[in-house]
Amino acid sequence: MTKAEIISKVNEFLVTEFEVDEALIKPEANLRETLDLDSLDYVDLVVVIESNLGFKVVGEDFINIHTFEDFYNYCETKVNQKVVA
Repeated sequence: MTKAEIISKVNEFLVTEFEVDEALIKPEANLRETLDLDSLDYVDLVVVIESNLGFKVVGEDFINIHTFEDFYNYCETKVNQKVVA
């Protein structure tokens, strides 16, 4: 899966599951603030990621994810690790 495909898929499920305006999803935008995530929303996000992208997420992985670009890069790395494994 290419990064562009990952970004498209991620944006699609963020719009659908978190009812965020797609125009607000920009690489430099703050993920937590844009999606208005609380601790329960993070649990929902983990479930959505795992079901849509097929890899396991560890809560600590989110420590260094601040922007959508960070999130895309994280997803790309995990998807690629899954393919290699």
